[in-house]
Amino acid sequence: MAINKIPNIVFKIRNNGAFEEVTSQELFQNKKAVVFALPGAFTPTCSEQQLPGFENMAQQFYDLGVEDIYCLSVNDSFVMNAWAESQGLKEVHVLPDGSGLWTTYMGMDVAKDNVGFGVRSWRYAMLVNDMDIVNMFIEPGYGDNVMEDPYGESSPEKVYEYLKENGWGKKLELNLEDGVNSKEKMG
Repeated sequence: MAINKIPNIVFKIRNNGAFEEVTSQELFQNKKAVVFALPGAFTPTCSEQQLPGFENMAQQFYDLGVEDIYCLSVNDSFVMNAWAESQGLKEVHVLPDGSGLWTTYMGMDVAKDNVGFGVRSWRYAMLVNDMDIVNMFIEPGYGDNVMEDPYGESSPEKVYEYLKENGWGKKLELNLEDGVNSKEKMG
C-alpha cells in the first residue's frame, strides 16, 4: 500500500534551551514543502553534498512556490541543532526524528548496525503539498545493513528539475490584447 499523506507526529525540537513539541500538521498544513531524509547528521555525503546542496539552492525552490525545506534524520534535537549550526544553515530547517516515528511510518527505516548506527532512515526526498505527498525521490538499493550509500535520486538538482518540469511556480498570464470583441475575432 502506497502512502499518500505524511504522518502527523510530534517532533521534540530544542529551541532556546527548552524543548518544544511541534506537530507535522503545524509544519506542513496548507504549505508546499520539500522534505529530504538522510542516514545521519555529520556523515560525509549528508554534510558535503545533500544538505549544503539544498541550502544553496533554497532560493530557486522558493521561486517555484516551495515555502519550506526540511532535513530529517533519525537523530535527536541536540545533534540536529549542532549540525545545523556547523553547516551555517539559514534556509533549511532540521527535523529531529529521534525515535524514528516518522521514518517508520514512511516505511523508510533501515538497520545500519553494520556501521554502528542502529536504526536510521534510508535516503530520500519528497514534495509535500498540504500534508499530501506529491512525489518521492528514493535512492536505489533500499535494505538493511547495506554498505553502499547511494546519492543522486534525492539530490536537490533532481527535485528542482521535477518541480520545473511539472509546473510548480508557473503563473497564469491574462492576455487582454484581443480586447472586448475577441469573440468576433475567434469566428
